[in-house]
Amino acid sequence: MKDIIISPCTKGDLPDLINIAITSYNEHYTYLWHDGGMQYVKQHFNYHTILREWTDPKSAFFMLYYQGNLVGFLKLINDKVLKGYNQEECLELERVYIIRAVSGSGIGAEAVRFTLDYARQQGKRIVWLKAMDSSPEVIQFYERSGFRKCATFVQDTPEMKEEFRGMHVMKHVLSEAGVSEYTVTASANQEEVSLA
Repeated sequence: MKDIIISPCTKGDLPDLINIAITSYNEHYTYLWHDGGMQYVKQHFNYHTILREWTDPKSAFFMLYYQGNLVGFLKLINDKVLKGYNQEECLELERVYIIRAVSGSGIGAEAVRFTLDYARQQGKRIVWLKAMDSSPEVIQFYERSGFRKCATFVQDTPEMKEEFRGMHVMKHVLSEAGVSEYTVTASANQEEVSLA
């Protein structure tokens, strides 16, 4: 989609990434927590934490733009093992956060397609993620994108309301066929990603 641009997050982008992370998190996830998500946001979306994650060579952060505006971000983790596979063949789609104002505009689907292409270009066989079992619409979205449930677990997070702790692990087994829609650089800290 021409209105959507996905570009690697640079160090200079980190303040914007933090702002969009907090905005999208507060729009979508505060209901999960007894404290409205304040502790989670403070712990995960501060500059020190984000910088540490961004500098991890296995992490890849991407900024999501729609019609020229920053609307979200994507975080991928290379070599994050999924039970039954070796780490070299796995990539975790850890976060895809998009602000509510553009939900339903195809950005999430484009981010997933981008992730699958990125994984193929990195030589991965498996892309996996975690999704809350209390979010059937999210699970259906990932299933439409080719992911399948492969495990369940319960988060041991006392600050989270009990009814939201159940999780599904979902995986997508990549095929060798198909031409990538994106050209993605191997380093997430490069300046740009181009649409083919």
